[in-house]
Amino acid sequence: MPASACVNSTRSPTIGYMVVSVESVAERAGVSVSTVSRALRSVPGVSMETRKRVQAVADELGYAASPAASRLATGRTMTVGIVVPVLAKWYFGKVVGEATHALREAGFDVLLYELATPGQRQRFFATVQLYGRTDGVIIIALQPSREELESLASQGQAVALLGAESSAAGSVSVDNVAAGLAAVRHLLNLGHKRIAFVGIRDEEGSNLGGVPPLQRLRGYREAMAEAALAQEDVLEQFDENSVAGGAAAISRLLVLKQPPTAAFVASDEMAFGVLKVLRQTGLAVPRDFSVLGFDNHELCDVVGLTTMDHEVAEQGQDVARLLLDILHGGHPAVLSRSARLVVRETTGPPRALRTIPTGPDSPHSAEHFGDL
Repeated sequence: MPASACVNSTRSPTIGYMVVSVESVAERAGVSVSTVSRALRSVPGVSMETRKRVQAVADELGYAASPAASRLATGRTMTVGIVVPVLAKWYFGKVVGEATHALREAGFDVLLYELATPGQRQRFFATVQLYGRTDGVIIIALQPSREELESLASQGQAVALLGAESSAAGSVSVDNVAAGLAAVRHLLNLGHKRIAFVGIRDEEGSNLGGVPPLQRLRGYREAMAEAALAQEDVLEQFDENSVAGGAAAISRLLVLKQPPTAAFVASDEMAFGVLKVLRQTGLAVPRDFSVLGFDNHELCDVVGLTTMDHEVAEQGQDVARLLLDILHGGHPAVLSRSARLVVRETTGPPRALRTIPTGPDSPHSAEHFGDL
């Protein structure tokens, strides 16, 4: 259907339904039909005065822009794709929610793609799934290759990355090395010497691409070296990014001959598992053990977790605005966020760990916690 034929129906309280066409708005405002479409969809090239006049007439007549008419007038789909490796995690849900809100406020619809396996990823980038369906795409935590970015460019897609950087796309990232340094310095300044790192281990076949977690590990190591403390491999424990993974990692640390007195944990979700095991073993936090997480999950306030806040919601808003700017003719920009320490109740000065019985019948035995 041509744009000029698209109409909008509005209900009058006295005469029932009245049909309002885009031509009626154009005629009343003294502009062309295409100008009405551009003005109501905030497309560049329309002056603010004209935009306000068209919007006032549309409001007066009860007209709302037809998406189909707008797409024909602008040559755009007014849709953005968002690609994530997994949806069932707080971080990704929060980022996607914030980005979606910002995009819809700007008049764009959203298509969501979850690439949970290498096969799904290969099929997505090897085909022209986005051509003619979206104007741009946001890729979260996937570390796309040059070939994958070229595939998107060949489909006419503007691209913005979150958690990765490329000269071929706009990007939003966090200085995870500096965040790791700040986290461990906090524990060092409290007097801790034996500080563990509980890190994220990407599962086999994972699409996550562990660049940010590895950067947090680098920050941990740099802080320990800065304090002239010996770095012991056994103090670095890695597991899946989950409550269960954090619980498994701290269990292995607690049965060391010289257990740590504090842990920097690469995600709050894992830190919740750490706190669970510490409570089950009868260790008081932070009297016997200090825990510092990463993310500032919304449940941190509930459990009093000290953490690094890297403004997850703002990251979602940033990457959406970055893509919108590219779609409106701007150049791809690179934005970097810093994380800040949020001190709550799980960190304090060290105290020697209480003796933990490790006999064969003890719930705290090496058999219970797992072999090192």
